[in-house]
Amino acid sequence: MLCRRRDLAVLWDIRVRPERRQQGVGTLLFEHVSNWARERACLQLRVETQNTNVPACRFYVRRGCRLGCIDVDGYFGAPEVAGEVKLVWCLDL
Repeated sequence: MLCRRRDLAVLWDIRVRPERRQQGVGTLLFEHVSNWARERACLQLRVETQNTNVPACRFYVRRGCRLGCIDVDGYFGAPEVAGEVKLVWCLDL
């Protein structure tokens, strides 16, 4: 996802325990990562999710991300996620 660029950052995974959701924890984590990337002169933050994770997609849209890539073959050869589509969300910093 970095395409060998040094001005991009990737948020690999963000997970919040079910009992802590809807309390702002995910937003704080996302803001912290965004600020971390800005401090390191990154121009963009990228996050991968799947078409099956609609709550995550909505979360990233609410944080100002745009859909940068749709890869229908992104999980080719991975039977545990067969049929899922890779989505890459981008936040310009």
